[in-house]
Amino acid sequence: MFKKCFSKSIIHIILIATSLLSIFPFIWLASTSFKGINEDIFAYPPSFIPQDFTLANYIDVWQKVDFMGYFWNSIIVAGLTVILNLILSSLAAYPLARMHFRGKRVFFFSILATIMIPFQAIMLPVYIITLKLHLIDSVNNIMGYIGLVMPFAVSAFGIFLMRQAFLKVPREVEEAAIVDGCNVFQMFVKVILPMVKPTLAVLAVFTFIGSWGEFLWPSIMLTKESMYTLPVGINNLQGMFSANWRFIAAGSIISTIPIIVFFLMMQRYFISGENDGAVKG
Repeated sequence: MFKKCFSKSIIHIILIATSLLSIFPFIWLASTSFKGINEDIFAYPPSFIPQDFTLANYIDVWQKVDFMGYFWNSIIVAGLTVILNLILSSLAAYPLARMHFRGKRVFFFSILATIMIPFQAIMLPVYIITLKLHLIDSVNNIMGYIGLVMPFAVSAFGIFLMRQAFLKVPREVEEAAIVDGCNVFQMFVKVILPMVKPTLAVLAVFTFIGSWGEFLWPSIMLTKESMYTLPVGINNLQGMFSANWRFIAAGSIISTIPIIVFFLMMQRYFISGENDGAVKG
């Protein structure tokens, strides 16, 4: 009994220590965002509790840049990315999970293999294609949004996750839907998708977080400041020879709020949906 309690205590101590290490950057960021202009943010030893506590950094960063414009641009880009991922990943995963056709396993493993290819390796040809299709913000805002979203409209991870969820759905459900007169599309939309809502929520959360924090692709694609997303806009606070780290910290804290809100909205589906992705198929 003592040995079991001791081992559990060790595990909990390790988990707590790992959690503290994980949230340390966020704590440091929050502390910096509340420090006044007269307080040295690079002082040693570091001070986590601001001596000159102020909210001026949040007010100033909101006034000095078009923060609301950056926010809405990020909302549009992340929202479109999430919607397209849910639709396209589901449509691609369903035949891989429920239909029988020649070469299905080859197609599936070929899709999985693309996970090993980093976006940076294909970024140049994707940029050239986007440029030739005039999907850049120099044409108009709508084209700019499309150019930001399309390279991330579907992912191999999303297809894999949805395939694993579809494999859990009993065959009897499909047979009952067909008996009731549903065609394949009606069965997919009205019967199958409602049964994998937790996995859709998980995919939505991961896609939203990835799209919201994406910096490299928007920084390459965007030329007009009115089209900047939050990561690009916050980086714009950093000048060529100096940077106001208090403003950057305050902007970064504000930009994390939508991620937290979105996660809390999807939280009740998240755990069960993650388990769906672990099903062997």
